[in-house]
Amino acid sequence: MKEPDDMKNILVTGGAGYVGAVLIPKLLARDYKVTVIDLYMYGEHVLDSVKDNPNLRQVKGDIRDTKLLTKEMKGIDAVIHLACISNDPSYELNPDLGKSINYDAFLPLVTIAKKAKVKRFIFASSSSVYGVKKESNVTEDLALEPLTDYSKYKALCEKYLLEQQSNDFTVLILRPATVCGYSPRLRLDLTVNILTNHAINAGKITVFGGDQKRPNIHIDDVTDLYVQSLEYPKEKIAGKIFNAGYQNYTVNEIAETVKKVIGNGSIQITRKPTDDNRSYHISSEKISRELGFSPRCTIEQAVGDLKKAFEKGLIPNPMDDIRYYNIKTMQALNLK
Repeated sequence: MKEPDDMKNILVTGGAGYVGAVLIPKLLARDYKVTVIDLYMYGEHVLDSVKDNPNLRQVKGDIRDTKLLTKEMKGIDAVIHLACISNDPSYELNPDLGKSINYDAFLPLVTIAKKAKVKRFIFASSSSVYGVKKESNVTEDLALEPLTDYSKYKALCEKYLLEQQSNDFTVLILRPATVCGYSPRLRLDLTVNILTNHAINAGKITVFGGDQKRPNIHIDDVTDLYVQSLEYPKEKIAGKIFNAGYQNYTVNEIAETVKKVIGNGSIQITRKPTDDNRSYHISSEKISRELGFSPRCTIEQAVGDLKKAFEKGLIPNPMDDIRYYNIKTMQALNLK
């Protein structure tokens, strides 16, 4: 059910990224008018399946450009903020760039949205803001102990956004687990996707450590959640924070799942020691209880979807093409 004031005009920052490339067609299918602001670092072909849709505007631009934001925010009803330098290794490649996009640009973005009378602001935070917890169920009321600058600035953005919540400006913070599965702007540098790629194209999987837990959510589920977040009644989400995950598997369990789904008994799984023993596990009970949101897709389905995409030739040159790897692309572009 859409609200009586019916949000029609949606601005998606980072809409040509891994998640955005799956989300934008879903929004258009529900008759939203969508504006995408993105640097298109990974190519301008990402939204080709919907590029001729009259309800889509693609703006190649930088969210640090406040003049651009002010211009494009006019008439917008809701913002879904996906744009960021994503994950710890990408952030650490250029910390100044990461801070400028992930945090410094966030404050004016929110201010401009509020001034433009945007009704709803949905922020894609991260479950990494908790740091490493000893609790078996990491719930939204636990203290944040971010371990890296990437997660620290996500937490600071959350704090700032919550302070802006008002009756006329509904803010919602989502803390997704690691996203997995196929997207037209594919990432092959995320745990499930990495292991699937290596199983299919190298015939072997190398697991570093293995006992670390990695919560995951299928890309179809997380994009469905963003769509639904435009339609939940305001009183259910205003000023709220929700984890959004599903299966808290160890890396070893993910590797075994990949091997099983690929169905190639000759795939070797090799374990190697690692200094990176970060282990994340999150509870998604609150979002199920309060919003009725439960993921429908599994890690097995994500692996299966990737397998089909490889078989159809949709992922050419997967081991070497830099567009599948955030760090390699950022190094090549040398962004400032």
